[in-house]
Amino acid sequence: MAADDSDAQLSAKIAHVSHIVFDLDGTLLDTESIADEVLAIVLTRHGKVWDGRGAQNRMGKRPLEAAAAVIQDYGLACTPLELNLEVLELLQERWKNARTLPGAVRLIKHFYSHGIPMAIASSSPARNIKIKLCHQEVVVAGDMVENGKPAPDIFLEAASRLNVEPIKCLVIEDAPAGVLAAKAAGMQVVAVPSIPSKDARPQYSSADVIYSSLLDFQPEVWGFPSLNDRIGGAIPIEPWYMGGPVIKGFGRGSKLLGTPTANLPTSAFSNHLASHVCGIYIGWAGLANRGVYKMVMSVGWNPYFDNKEKAVEPWILHDFSEDFYGEELRLIVVGYVRPEANFTTLEDLVERIHEDGRVAKAALDMNPFSDYAEDSYLTTPLPVSMSSN
Repeated sequence: MAADDSDAQLSAKIAHVSHIVFDLDGTLLDTESIADEVLAIVLTRHGKVWDGRGAQNRMGKRPLEAAAAVIQDYGLACTPLELNLEVLELLQERWKNARTLPGAVRLIKHFYSHGIPMAIASSSPARNIKIKLCHQEVVVAGDMVENGKPAPDIFLEAASRLNVEPIKCLVIEDAPAGVLAAKAAGMQVVAVPSIPSKDARPQYSSADVIYSSLLDFQPEVWGFPSLNDRIGGAIPIEPWYMGGPVIKGFGRGSKLLGTPTANLPTSAFSNHLASHVCGIYIGWAGLANRGVYKMVMSVGWNPYFDNKEKAVEPWILHDFSEDFYGEELRLIVVGYVRPEANFTTLEDLVERIHEDGRVAKAALDMNPFSDYAEDSYLTTPLPVSMSSN
C-alpha cells in the first residue's frame, strides 16, 4: 500500500538518497511470529492467555521496554528483567528458524549488486543480531546507544558509521516507534507495517510512504537503479501451496464482477493469511476431476466491498458450465502482481480485475511460472490432514 500519491508524484516531491538503513525484526525477518509463539508459552506459565494485545506498543522497542509493556497489558506479577530472561531463553533456540519476509532478499541483493551502502539499525541486542544475521557491513544494535526508539539515537549512530549525513539516508521500518525515530533523526522513511490490519495509516502517518510489503518498493522513486525482474508483469516469488474443498463463491464475483471465485475454508489457508501480504498473485489451480488451470488470486480485505475478515479469493481463468462446490481445489501461488487497492467505482474495480487476469494469462505462459503447471501437487489428492488444516 503506497501513500495516496503515485510513484511519479512521490518521486517529484521526495529528495533522493544515497544510503539505506534497514530495521531487522519485522522488516527483513519474520521474528514477530516467533516472538508471539514464545510469549504464548510464557504467559501460559503465568496463568494468562496470549491474545496479541498491545502489539503496536511493543514493536520497535528494546527488550526490557517491550517486556514492561507486556507486564502492563497482562497484569503479570514479575519484573521486566525477569520476564525478558524467561522469554529470551526460549527465543534463542528459535531465532535460527526466522524466515525472511517477502521481497527482503530481492531488495538486498539489488542494492548490493549496485553498490548501495546499507546498514542495520535494530532495537535487538547485538548478541541476538549476530544469531539472526550472517553478515552486514554496518550494524547498530539497541544496546549500542543510550536511548531506544522512538528516540533518534540508533539512526544517528547508523549514519555516523556510514559516514553520511542523516538526510541522505532512507530508513525502511515496520514499527511506529521506528518511523518516529527515523524522522526525528532527519531521515526519510518507508513504513512496511508488520502487523496486518485493514488500514495502518493512522499509526504510520509520519512516514513518507507506506507499503504493504517490500515487494512494492520502487527504488527509482528514491534515486536508486530500478528493479527489472518482473516477468510478464509479475514478480517471481517462493511458491506457496494450499488446498481444500470449495465451500462458497461464484456469487458476488459472478454477478457483479464477471469473475467467479472459488473460495476455500479459512482453516485451509490460515497460516498463509498470517504470513503473506495483501495483494494480487498469480498461479495454478488444480481440480482432480477437471484439470489444471491458470488463476489470479487476491489476498486481503477487498476494500471496495469492505470485507470484515482477511480472505483469499482465487479466480480460476476458465469458463465452467457449472459450479463445483465440495470438490478439492489445490493452488500453487508463484508470482506477485500488485498491492491491494481501493477503487472509487465498480467499473474501475472490474477493469482492474480483468487486467490482472490478462497479466496472469500472459505471465503464466513464461518460465519459471509455466513450469509449475506440471507440479504433481495440483493433481494428487491432498492428505486428510492438509485438507482440513
